[in-house]
Amino acid sequence: RRRRAEAGEPHVVRFRAPDDEPVVVRDEVLGEVVLAAGEVDDFVIRKADGFPTYHFACVVDDELMGVTHVIRGQEHLANTPRHALLQRALGFSTPVYAHLPLIVNPDGSKMSKRDRDKALRAACRAQGITAPPVADLDEETFRRWLSSAKEQLPAETLTAIAQALGVALPEIDVQDFREAGYLPEVLCNYLALLGWSPGGDVEKFDLDFLAARFDLARLGKSAARFDRDKLLAFNTDAIAAMDDEAFLARFRAWAQEREPELLAALDEEQLRLLCRGLKPRSKTLRAAAQGMRFAVVADEALVYDAKAVEKTLLRGEGLATLEQLRQALAGLEPFSPEAVDAQLRALAEERGVGLGKVAQPLRVALTGSTVSPPIDITVAALGKERALARIDRALSRFASQQR
Repeated sequence: RRRRAEAGEPHVVRFRAPDDEPVVVRDEVLGEVVLAAGEVDDFVIRKADGFPTYHFACVVDDELMGVTHVIRGQEHLANTPRHALLQRALGFSTPVYAHLPLIVNPDGSKMSKRDRDKALRAACRAQGITAPPVADLDEETFRRWLSSAKEQLPAETLTAIAQALGVALPEIDVQDFREAGYLPEVLCNYLALLGWSPGGDVEKFDLDFLAARFDLARLGKSAARFDRDKLLAFNTDAIAAMDDEAFLARFRAWAQEREPELLAALDEEQLRLLCRGLKPRSKTLRAAAQGMRFAVVADEALVYDAKAVEKTLLRGEGLATLEQLRQALAGLEPFSPEAVDAQLRALAEERGVGLGKVAQPLRVALTGSTVSPPIDITVAALGKERALARIDRALSRFASQQR
């Protein structure tokens, strides 16, 4: 082999691992990790093309950069004995190692980008989708992907399919959570609790608290299950706790990057009103954006939810209530949330019904749905002219269908 190498034949260089003694690595989470003699193979440190392997480059890089701690997931534990052997052979210092428990799905499976494909396949099958639901996906590729457990589609194609099917994709990487509108400080808070605890009953804290209290000794060894419901609850509470100006600033910064068209379609007064109304009921910044869309869609393009129309307009006194509301709002000045609220309450009292019996027919006429920001803000954000136009459209469209 030496003669062939000296003759210029391409070859690899291996590190000769000891076969007569165990390799011992101290880990701050797992304790003493011992590999018996002979368990570490003679691994490659330089490839045939002359480039160093990951193991060799990593050890040299850490030494030259003065790395003192290597904190990584437990899936990298198998690399550590090789790195420790190289450090000793080269006379380098060995950094402090801490191998963190893995983060897994609620069912114990490893979190993976494939989870997004898996979720969409399940949705396609549940909805009986057998042909490509988006135009830029050919039938052969779609069928191959649908019948496979490993095939992956590009991220933008997955997003388009999810929108077409009306389903939410599971967030996996940091960018997914940014797009979904989670607050960075909330995600950091929640992730810190996966495998670590500050002690006591403390669960919610800021980065200053985490920096002051974090201790490798309090890290657990077992895999941590990623509970999206708990993260969402954390995010909901954090948004609700913001003051109106802070939420407005946070939403504006997020929307400038991810919802620029929505932001451009709202004037400053509308944006302030909608942020104020949506803050207490939004779980994410994305949810707040969804709650604003009714205000930017063209009046004639508003789509009505059939079940909402049936329940609130076609049954009972829904359309009659809407006619009364139209008259009351037409003469209302100023057209402010406070004035709208007072008018709706007065009409509810006059009719001897709860506020919901008055608000829901109006909400469906204005937004097409029974879900919206508070009704006074919904009405004021549209303005008098558009609010009356939408009421007129609903009355005209559904009057002949009343039960």
